[in-house]
Amino acid sequence: MLDVKPLPLINRFSMLLPLAILAIMSLLSIVFAVTQGSVSLSPVAVWHALLGQGSGLNQTLVLELRLPRVMAGFATGGLLAVAGALMQILLRNPLADPYVLGISGGASVAALAAILLGIGGVFMSGMAFIGAVLSTLLVFGLSTRLGSTAPMRLLLTGVVIAAGWGALITLMLALAPPHKIPGMLYWLMGDLSYASTPWIAWLVLIPTCMVLMPLGRSLNVLARGPLQAAALGVNVKSLERLVFLLASLLTAIAVTTAGSVGFVGLVIPHMLRMVLGNDQRLILPASALAGGCLVTLADTLARTVIAPEQLPVGVITALLGVPTFLYLLQRGRL
Repeated sequence: MLDVKPLPLINRFSMLLPLAILAIMSLLSIVFAVTQGSVSLSPVAVWHALLGQGSGLNQTLVLELRLPRVMAGFATGGLLAVAGALMQILLRNPLADPYVLGISGGASVAALAAILLGIGGVFMSGMAFIGAVLSTLLVFGLSTRLGSTAPMRLLLTGVVIAAGWGALITLMLALAPPHKIPGMLYWLMGDLSYASTPWIAWLVLIPTCMVLMPLGRSLNVLARGPLQAAALGVNVKSLERLVFLLASLLTAIAVTTAGSVGFVGLVIPHMLRMVLGNDQRLILPASALAGGCLVTLADTLARTVIAPEQLPVGVITALLGVPTFLYLLQRGRL
């Protein structure tokens, strides 16, 4: 594996500046999301609520309802964007996203089974995570031949497994009692209404980014192809397995937290590469921040556009992601 040497001063500045801008945008998006809703709050009122001051209603809105949801949404966006960037490196395919290997399908089948059985809350999230892990093990096991996993074989296996999960989801929806179908559909479209425990997602996102940063140079070489990476001293097999496992873990936690939120992991890495280039030392942390901003703002729109009714956040990200992706495609950026 390549040694990671200290960056020259100019490179450090050119990397830190966009990350600082994205960090400020992230903070502003979180503040904006906490202040907006069926009852609008001023930033001062939010600050007082965080300090345990102000009215009891404001403290309940901020500390128990909005802040956990906003933090869960930001972490979910960061997880999906980083997972998408890793999948595009691993598969060397611009159309790869966190869901391409069927991980979300396994989580969805398990979560829908929990809903049908009347299991909710933490237990449903646990079942979704177990389903995602089982799907990951299934794809990795079936795609491995003689100790090696070719990206194309991994991709084809994942697509087939995802199709199988999709068939099971359709069957479950067809057989489900009518009163349970709305909740199942909301989960499939991505919903942060019940995301009250965001800290697990943060405890995965932050350490994963810290692990990936020193691997940036090796990931840059891997993106050019396994032969060139091997010629330059990268342990390709170990690095590909690590990337696959990290991307799978990020996707599993994201799906467990918010359901299937689409297009974040596909669009965000491409948009950042248009502006920042293709240096993974910059793209990966920038993806975490930009993905978090996108989902945070999309969820704010989802719960305010027809307030007090709420839309699934996945609907908003899809409505934003489809035209953006088509624009990138038209401009020849993909």
